[in-house]
Amino acid sequence: MNFKLVSNMSYRDKVLDKNEIASLGASLREIQQKLLKQGYKTGVSRMWFQGEEPYFDVFFELKDDEILWFQFTFRGKSLSWNGKNPGLQTGTTNELNFDDTSFYAASKTIENDIQTNWEFINLVKLILQVRAEEPIFAKALKLFD
Repeated sequence: MNFKLVSNMSYRDKVLDKNEIASLGASLREIQQKLLKQGYKTGVSRMWFQGEEPYFDVFFELKDDEILWFQFTFRGKSLSWNGKNPGLQTGTTNELNFDDTSFYAASKTIENDIQTNWEFINLVKLILQVRAEEPIFAKALKLFD
């Protein structure tokens, strides 16, 4: 299965085949909980997975093992879901802009797309399916239904 990721970035014509998608999914590693600032809300926890590539990570905010918020960023693109306003939202991050603030991880900003980027949503789903046997990724995949 080939997937063409379209963007205005330099990787515009990059084609990701099933092996590359599998490699991306397999590269996601959970970051130690003690490194994450936990939510100020009682019973809310956070999980962060970082991929092998720069600018590739997945965040979850959970309560009672249910996803409250989810964000996936990859190569300057973003996909998020918020339980308060269900629905998938795509966007663009500032991570590929090279200025003074983009060098600090805490300075990531996201500009929502006017039109949903369905190609990116499909790519995210394919990457998450690589880890579908793990409970958190299985729950995330249900958000796509």
